[in-house]
Amino acid sequence: MPSTRTPIGPTRTAAAITTVIGQAVQPRLNAQRLPLLAEADLLDSPAAWSAAATSVGAFRLEPVRPHRDLALLARWMNDPEVAAFWELAGPATVTAAHLRAQLESDGRSIPCLGLLDGTPMSYWEIYRADLDPLARHYPARPHDTGIHLLIGDGTNRGRGLGTTLLRAVADLVFDNRPRCARVIAEPDIRNTPSVSAFLNSGFRCSAEIDLPEKRAALMIRERALRNLL
Repeated sequence: MPSTRTPIGPTRTAAAITTVIGQAVQPRLNAQRLPLLAEADLLDSPAAWSAAATSVGAFRLEPVRPHRDLALLARWMNDPEVAAFWELAGPATVTAAHLRAQLESDGRSIPCLGLLDGTPMSYWEIYRADLDPLARHYPARPHDTGIHLLIGDGTNRGRGLGTTLLRAVADLVFDNRPRCARVIAEPDIRNTPSVSAFLNSGFRCSAEIDLPEKRAALMIRERALRNLL
């Protein structure tokens, strides 16, 4: 979730962790400062990721800006097919609160629009699965990266588009997050179109897990197998 605190840029970072002794600059790291460095960018800047070329067009992720995107996202959340699993139907304030919980946190989950040839058509959440409550329900590894997805326009559903985009986004994660060895997802086990899309895009169903709000299929795509699937 993008943080509201001031980012730690190169100048501030250097000032925070070094001290000048004569002409030499000596690093001064301690247990208090290391977490600040780790949290400076928990997801390797999805806003800077380049577009992915797919069979259906150029696809890219763009972090949500509520003042610009809220009305569109609230409309999608009120689509009955979406609401059945996201449970965010209602006035725009419901969607706004869901976004705010991410945008005002520490950067471990980033809400994004998915743009296909420049047109917003899907909503994504890219998150650190190893830092999420989900990690209590499966054997998490450092830098596991999770994804949530919804296709906003019903005319884009049911024709394999989700499979194409899931593969593209998983590849974007691997290309831009070198420390991430696995992409994780946990669709509701009842959402068979979603589960099928993950399976068809190179994920495997590792287990069925009971989460507080649903019984989920734990889907995993591994970097080591990305070129074999």
